Amino acid sequence: MNELMAARSITTRPVVTLGGDAVAHVKDTVCDAAAARVTGFTLTGRGLLSGPLKDGLPWSAVHALGHDAVMIRDPRALVNAAAMTARQQPLRARLLGARVLTEAGSEVGTVLDVVVEGGTGGRVLGFRVAASRRFVPGQTRHRRRVYVPRGGTLTVSGRDLVLPEDAVRHVADDLPGFGSLVGGVPGQWRGSLS
Repeated sequence: MNELMAARSITTRPVVTLGGDAVAHVKDTVCDAAAARVTGFTLTGRGLLSGPLKDGLPWSAVHALGHDAVMIRDPRALVNAAAMTARQQPLRARLLGARVLTEAGSEVGTVLDVVVEGGTGGRVLGFRVAASRRFVPGQTRHRRRVYVPRGGTLTVSGRDLVLPEDAVRHVADDLPGFGSLVGGVPGQWRGSLS
């Protein structure tokens, strides 16, 4: 399996050609939550005072999503950002803060971040969630943050994500533990509820 990363950590990551030319920085990740895939990135300029670019980077133009940069073959692969985000909203607008529920209607918590697969994968594998009191008991101030796999099916209804029951039976406390939990195959987990 490729490296797992939190989608928010991709923000400000440089976009670089295979020839070493810096093109832009990532502003936000665009995903299709229902299809569980990264579909691209909105971009900002490279300078300290530069703002958002009108160009976006579709996933099809990404050579690799790495720990330190997003690699592309050719800057001519950039597209109009508005057209790219017409069907999918950037991560911050769509998923962060969304409520996570089970198919039985139990509240798991709210989305803090999305876990994506780097490299050439671009799959959405799960979510970092501020667990609800019923899901993980404890004081509200000290509520646990857990990583929850997305499971074999994921339904997006407005600002709610509905996960299968089996997905929320297995959670991890950190990203390395989550990587072991999903074991490279979404829908199959090792481990148990922490």
